[in-house]
Amino acid sequence: MQAFVYLRPTTVDEALAAGRDSNTRYLAGGTNLLDLMKGYVEQPTRLIDINRLPLGEVTELPEGGVRIGALVKNSDLANDPLIRERYPLLAQALVSGASPQLRNMASVGGNLLQRTRCGYFTDAAFGQCNKRMPGSGCGAREGWNRMHAIFGASDQCIATNPSDMAVAMLALDATVLVRSPRGEGRIAMADFHRLPGTTPQRDNNLAPGDLITAVELPPPRFAAHSHYLKVRDRASYAFALVSVACALEKRDGRVADARIVLGGVAHKPWRVTAAERQLVGTTLEPRAVESAAQVSVEGARPYRDNAFKIALAQRAVARAIRTAGGTT
Repeated sequence: MQAFVYLRPTTVDEALAAGRDSNTRYLAGGTNLLDLMKGYVEQPTRLIDINRLPLGEVTELPEGGVRIGALVKNSDLANDPLIRERYPLLAQALVSGASPQLRNMASVGGNLLQRTRCGYFTDAAFGQCNKRMPGSGCGAREGWNRMHAIFGASDQCIATNPSDMAVAMLALDATVLVRSPRGEGRIAMADFHRLPGTTPQRDNNLAPGDLITAVELPPPRFAAHSHYLKVRDRASYAFALVSVACALEKRDGRVADARIVLGGVAHKPWRVTAAERQLVGTTLEPRAVESAAQVSVEGARPYRDNAFKIALAQRAVARAIRTAGGTT
């Protein structure tokens, strides 16, 4: 780890003033950033500890939604009574991530900013990684790519986003609140993360110095019929091979609205609107569920070691729909 300047502001304005340097990073739980610094993947010259900022509350909004401060710990959020009652999908996703010890440290804002867990990215001794060294190539394309993307990848990068929380938040139509020297901004969760394209070094649409202050969830519509399913190599502390956030709104026994979002398959949480359309208006009869599962993998582009993800995603989508809809 290289030397850096360490600052501990007490207000958001102080943090923003200190964070204008493009080689500055904000520090909350540090569960991802510090590992990358130790491996010389991230090498900031200035580290701004934001843990003294007043961003650690879950607040009910007047219209029935909630605002979640960026410094709320993952474990606290998963166990918050308001979240467990109104947004059980989010609570399920949070307890699927990492380990209890890491969830006790990891923050909501930091979870959204996780870097991809591709081994070619996290090993600074390996020379081919366009995310770490733009223009150097993508070692995973011809290398070991079992965990990698089957959707939205490019010739530059085939890595996947590792967050469970972000998959559920996309299904819940979350909005990320951001402060910057330019003022306040709002980014829909669907637009927060990026596909790699020709700039795989950019994981999200934040500008240098931008600070996540909160995430807002709209009034709940899916609490009664939602499910987060994570398929992984072992029961805990493992990233998803495939995950599914399924949220259904039912009226008079039929699906009035649906959200199906896949994790572990793309550089960002991957919403499959075609599958959602297959469910709206149905009673979740087997034919509708299987049709939604089938179209959920249309356009998939597997690589040598991860073609199994296509069938795995289909089965996971079908199972998540049945569980969320109460038809299992």
